[in-house]
Amino acid sequence: MQSTSKKQNNHFPILILIGRPACGKSEIIDYLQHIDINKRVARFHIKNIQVLDDFPMLWTWFEEDDILEDKFHKERLYTDSLGYFKHDYLWDLLIQRLELEYQKKLKDNPWYDEGNTTIIEFSRGSQHGGYAQALTNFSEDLLNKASILYVNVSYRESQRKNRLRFNPQRPYSILEHALPDEKLEKLYSSDDWHKLTASDKHFLVTGSCRTPYAVFENEDDITTGDSSALGSRLEQALNHLWDIHQMRSSSFSDNKPVKEG
Repeated sequence: MQSTSKKQNNHFPILILIGRPACGKSEIIDYLQHIDINKRVARFHIKNIQVLDDFPMLWTWFEEDDILEDKFHKERLYTDSLGYFKHDYLWDLLIQRLELEYQKKLKDNPWYDEGNTTIIEFSRGSQHGGYAQALTNFSEDLLNKASILYVNVSYRESQRKNRLRFNPQRPYSILEHALPDEKLEKLYSSDDWHKLTASDKHFLVTGSCRTPYAVFENEDDITTGDSSALGSRLEQALNHLWDIHQMRSSSFSDNKPVKEG
């Protein structure tokens, strides 16, 4: 059983960072990684940053399928010749992999959450289950510690930035990969976030879990503009999220006895 510290931490143990492709998630992480840790905790409640992103996992599948097909003349395991998943459950598998990577860190160090903020980054469109489906693949343990920041952009803005960031020499890059327009529209034009959060302005309900959430507005692409403006808006969003995170913590304290020993 994981030990529970009596020390009051001032950081998010887990931040789930979601939104359409190219909405600014990776730029937010990059910005936070370049802030002094003491200032980062004070302003954003983000401690040592550990990033779990499903894109490198997904890209590995593409590479393995290409090797199997081109080098060994074998059937592709994950994707078809157009780069679409053969099975919808593979989207769920990616989330399960993110969960597994987090649990391995926790197993190696039971105090891991006290020294780190794990940022879990991914995108999901309604075509493959949306965020409603994706979140059901996380454990209650993770969701009861996590908070969610959704980066809000329209599909057209996602499409614009997706085209802009593409570097054909580095399609495997976190910051420089992109989807073809046809694939982006099919997979991500529809987003279930607003429907998912319509009934509660503070918490997203998944099973018996109530996970705090906040929205970072980025239709004006502030994540690729002036860093001070980005910092100011991000600080406002994360401090708002922290207040909701604290509301949940207080609720847990009021309703759940603390086990001794």
